Amino acid sequence: MASSADTGKVQSLNDDDVRSIDQLRAVYAQLTEELGRVIVGQRETIQRLAICLFARGHALLMGVPGLAKTLLVSKLAETMSLKFNRIQFTPDLMPMDITGTDILQETESGRRDFQFVRGPVFANIVLADEINRAPPKTQAAMLEAMQEHRVTAVGKTFSLDSPFLVLATQNPVEQEGTYPLPEAQLDRFMFLIELDYPSEDEEIRIARTTTGGSLPSLAHLLDGPQIVRHQELVRRVPVPDHIYSYAAKLVRKTRPQGSTAPAWLKPLVSWGAGPRAVQCLILGAKARAALLGSYMTRLEDIQQVAEPVLTHRIITTFAAQAEGVDAKQIVRRLVAETPSDHS
Repeated sequence: MASSADTGKVQSLNDDDVRSIDQLRAVYAQLTEELGRVIVGQRETIQRLAICLFARGHALLMGVPGLAKTLLVSKLAETMSLKFNRIQFTPDLMPMDITGTDILQETESGRRDFQFVRGPVFANIVLADEINRAPPKTQAAMLEAMQEHRVTAVGKTFSLDSPFLVLATQNPVEQEGTYPLPEAQLDRFMFLIELDYPSEDEEIRIARTTTGGSLPSLAHLLDGPQIVRHQELVRRVPVPDHIYSYAAKLVRKTRPQGSTAPAWLKPLVSWGAGPRAVQCLILGAKARAALLGSYMTRLEDIQQVAEPVLTHRIITTFAAQAEGVDAKQIVRRLVAETPSDHS
């Protein structure tokens, strides 16, 4: 067990949970190594995807075309023996194209009857490619599945299998003919994961890896029931009181109308993060701690997940845009200026 010096008044994990965290750390190391056989670089992206999976959160991936977003997600599903579906969002995509619909079919007895044919959302990992290209009604159907883990179609409700992870992508360059996600819908995503161009050495390795023979098949490291057990384990990772206090204090500082917001932030931010951001900070920190083999949520875990949790939940003003200040820079400054109450 974790020592009393580490836990203070916080309930420590039992021996079984300690062993389970050790196993999860080992599996995560294998996962990173296995994905490294086909994905060059992107170690931080892989960690953030793993955090979302084990924290039962969804992620919005932002990056220009060609950064291997689809390959990364499909290979992640392959290492975990999960069903993976990719949905290409287009302006003519309808909700039933995602959820499924009733189709008239002939039964074994020769009668004709309507049978529900499941749509591509019925998978463990769903890549919603260019989600902002679909009209709002279709986006809403996807977001209902994300939030409720079920879909409503033809007047019936169908539950989705666990685990269930949605990874949506947006192209930050091409905005013509798109329907940007409203802030309330963006809030449904636990993380915003921004992918950048690879370094020169990484780009050379990518060319060598992808222009030769076929990509290797990856080992299956986890199945669905194992992932669900690890998700339940993450929820049991202890969190000291000062970590809860720090997460709430950090989120409240993003709100320009609040009394705790710093003076420099108020002209730069029109709207800050809501209570869901505090939940995501805590769950993301718990998952990161477990993946790295820690038996207790630490301050550095909160600080490391603050950027992907808060960036898409902060709405900047025109003044900020004119000064070239974005939400990511604001989050980094808030983290640097927010001390912990823990002595």
